[in-house]
Amino acid sequence: MNLNVLRPFRFLRLLRTLRVLRSVRIFNKLKVLVNTVGASFMALFWSIFLLAIVMLMAALFLCQSLASPLEDESIALETRAWIFRMYGTSSRAFYTVFELTFSGGWPNYARILVEEVNATYSVFFFIYIISVTFAMFRIITALFLRDTLALASSDAEMAVQEKMKQKESYASKLLDFFSAADTSQDGYLTLGEFETILLDDSVKTWLSLMELDVHDTKQVFNILDDGDGLVSPTEFVEGILRLKGAARSTDVMRIMHCCHKLVEDLSALNDGVNSIQCNFAKHVPVMVGQ
Repeated sequence: MNLNVLRPFRFLRLLRTLRVLRSVRIFNKLKVLVNTVGASFMALFWSIFLLAIVMLMAALFLCQSLASPLEDESIALETRAWIFRMYGTSSRAFYTVFELTFSGGWPNYARILVEEVNATYSVFFFIYIISVTFAMFRIITALFLRDTLALASSDAEMAVQEKMKQKESYASKLLDFFSAADTSQDGYLTLGEFETILLDDSVKTWLSLMELDVHDTKQVFNILDDGDGLVSPTEFVEGILRLKGAARSTDVMRIMHCCHKLVEDLSALNDGVNSIQCNFAKHVPVMVGQ
């Protein structure tokens, strides 16, 4: 049995390599691009279909309108030969319109008609270039860009990796800030060191750019501190990450729940105090009489 016919099936081994490439971070952009092309296939098809119809209509118009100039002997023979080569038949006209639409060199296909045939063609090319080459192309580009961004944002794996990357970068910057604030180089941050570095306006500006607005230095330090008066690098990074940005809805709900529970406890304490006062008021006259 001749086994050489099975050699083309060796390309199936590439599937293992593709599985490995999926886990490499550098190929994430390629993955998004391939997925976008696949997801946008219908949009691509209808975009090409619409452009083909528009180009066909423009080609038929040019082919029909230039039939008379081909027989006009007042026009130079070289110009009429050029018109026939470019717009003499519907197929030639369609290919010419395709070139002037996608190549960007539309003046080469329009100037001769405007200058040597009829200046009215300038109106046609003015409308066509603005509505198709400028407007329609940008609308289609925006459509593909929207699909790309939507697909990239819906990719859970890439979103998690991007979030982790941002968190690592932010934590690295916070550690640099901690090292600059720790003037004693003992690995811990005191209230004095924290207040000293925050006196620098450039540091406050940097913290505001990092979405951390520090108004009360002592209060922020107490939040970071676990009660020993010293803040370690781990406590500093984890605490700042919790303080970063605006309050989330979960944080607000947690605060509302704690406040509601605190109100219930105070109400129960108030009822207990009132009950004790009532019992005490009942027994006081008896004790006074005795």
